[in-house]
Amino acid sequence: MDVDRDGRTWRIGTPDDVAWLAGQTTQGLSVTTAIPPVFDAYATFHPPEGVGFDAHERAVVDVLAGCTPEQPWWLGYLDTGAHDVVFPHAPRVSLYWDYPYVLVEAGPEQALTWRSGHMRGDGPLPDLFFPADRSWLVSALWDDTWTDFGGSADMVARLRRDPLVNARAVGPDEDACPPGLTRE
Repeated sequence: MDVDRDGRTWRIGTPDDVAWLAGQTTQGLSVTTAIPPVFDAYATFHPPEGVGFDAHERAVVDVLAGCTPEQPWWLGYLDTGAHDVVFPHAPRVSLYWDYPYVLVEAGPEQALTWRSGHMRGDGPLPDLFFPADRSWLVSALWDDTWTDFGGSADMVARLRRDPLVNARAVGPDEDACPPGLTRE
């Protein structure tokens, strides 16, 4: 199925587009609850004190786009019933514990502009996104106030170097909750 927005047609994802992720995460408190254990390195991030969601999320996307060859990104919006999924009539794919997501093939600019507000705050980022080559994955579970990342060690280092991203490296078996934050 395709949908129209911004004068363009966008492809809606199917279960085949997330088969590499579906059923591959673990239960528990580690980063692999949101990110499958297939990456070289992992991190969590959230806006640092005094930095707004828009600046924080722009910094995240800038770092990721800066080290990803040009290609489509898959943007996933969790249908909680209370948050914008951008394409409300689009079919859903099931991820994690059968949570329904609208998955759209788009790019970094759409990740930063298509919605306003998500369950973590006022920022626009999708709840899940990754490039077509699956070289990294960003995922924020519905009940977390932070975001999880899996990718290369170089990408984790780049995220950590940007003070607006506020990333910290975590091991795959380490508790993903950043210091100073609490679980809902």
